[in-house]
Amino acid sequence: MNITGTHFNYFMICHRKLWLFANGIQMEHTSDIVYEGKLIHESTYPQRNEKYEEVQIGNIKVDFYDAKNKVIHELKKSNKIDIAHEWQLKYYIYIFEKAGIEGVSGILEYPTLRKTHEIFLSDIDRERIVEIENEIEEIINSENCPPKINSNICKRCSYYDFCWVDE
Repeated sequence: MNITGTHFNYFMICHRKLWLFANGIQMEHTSDIVYEGKLIHESTYPQRNEKYEEVQIGNIKVDFYDAKNKVIHELKKSNKIDIAHEWQLKYYIYIFEKAGIEGVSGILEYPTLRKTHEIFLSDIDRERIVEIENEIEEIINSENCPPKINSNICKRCSYYDFCWVDE
C-alpha cells in the first residue's frame, strides 16, 4: 500500500473517510470547502513559487519545501482539525528522513487566520507513525467500510451526503 499524507490526515479525522477515499470513492471534487482550500493554496504567498518548490517523494507531495533551511511548509484553510494537519506534516518529515534528508522540520500555516505552528518529529512520533501506517493498511484492506461517526466536523466533510443521505 502506498500511504500518502492524505491517508494520515483522514486517519486522524475519520476512519470511514479514510476507507472510502482509499477504496476509490472520492468526493473532494464536489466540495466547495475543498475548492476554497485549493484557492488558498494557489493564491496565498504567490512569491513562494519562486523561492520554494513543491516536492514529491514517493507518494507524498509537500506544498512548499525550503531546501536551504530544510523546512516543509504546509498550508491549511482552518485549524479546526489541527491534530490531523500535525500528523500529516509529521508523516512528511518522516518520509523525508527515510529518503536520507535529515534535520527537516515543518511549519503549518493558516493564512486566513494569520497563524503558524512549528512541527518537529520526536522518536516517539516515529514509533507512532509506524503504528499508524499499520493501522491505515488494516482499515484500507478491510472488506467492510467503518461505521460513520457523529462529529461536529461531519457537516463540513466532502463525504457528508454519502454518509448521512438517509438521515
